[in-house]
Amino acid sequence: MSIEGESKPMQTGRVDWAEVHRRLEKARSAMEQGWKPGPAEKEKILRRRAHVLAKEPKKAGAGETIEVVEFSLARERYGIETSYVREVYPLRDVTAVPCTPSFVLGIINVRGQIISLIDLKKFFDLPERGLGELNKVIILSSESMEFGILSDVIIGVRSLPLSGLQPSIPTLTGIRKEYLRGITEDRLVVLDAGKLIADKTLIVNEEVGL
Repeated sequence: MSIEGESKPMQTGRVDWAEVHRRLEKARSAMEQGWKPGPAEKEKILRRRAHVLAKEPKKAGAGETIEVVEFSLARERYGIETSYVREVYPLRDVTAVPCTPSFVLGIINVRGQIISLIDLKKFFDLPERGLGELNKVIILSSESMEFGILSDVIIGVRSLPLSGLQPSIPTLTGIRKEYLRGITEDRLVVLDAGKLIADKTLIVNEEVGL
């Protein structure tokens, strides 16, 4: 241990314990004579630190990603977070429900559970392609709600860096912007599944037997 401003004792192979104790005592005295805040001042310091920390914005990590199911609608590619996807189910029989909006395709029976089916092409006013053999139902689920959305083709699952999502593009207009999470550089439109599943206009409450 050395004290700034003093020369070190010469190394002679023997420890000068008197010199060591003198320096330790001097260092202790210097520390005791330093400024020590009282209880009130400590409280002020802690409050100032808490205020500064509260004002610091929380930033997502540079490597933070989300996982999405990528699918196609009317020749456009969309993605939806897998954390909201319960399963992907093949489209089979659909029972129409009277007195519902045009974007409610009907209801389906998924292993005994009745789930409403939403046609996002109509909801987003996209071109119609009709139903085909490749149509799949993406079942979205939260703690309080479940329903299915129709897709033309399931492309796969991929991870996306959050830093690479753009808020929007000029060519994206209409109702889709309200449910937009972001757009990737390769024009994958990532939907906000939380907003979709919380929208009560997409839910069919009437029970219809199959």
